[in-house]
Amino acid sequence: LAQRHHSAALAQLASRIAAVAKYGSANGDDVFSKIKGLISDMISKLEKEAGEEATEKSYCDEEMAKTAAKKSELDDDIAKLTSKIDQDSS
Repeated sequence: LAQRHHSAALAQLASRIAAVAKYGSANGDDVFSKIKGLISDMISKLEKEAGEEATEKSYCDEEMAKTAAKKSELDDDIAKLTSKIDQDSS
């Protein structure tokens, strides 16, 4: 699954789960609670990353809108000045 989705984080999680499943019971600890903890930590990490990406996308969208508005304004200015130069040269 990790290779199919090109996810290093998922590969690392699978490796950690395999290690816990293989060696975790030697201490007498609850293997499944450790695995649930690993999965919960991964979900928390992914949710945090998704929130950061959403914030960044929002910022980028806002800046792109401002840039497009400014470009449109400058294009209008260029058109007005070009027509004024054409009128003055005639």
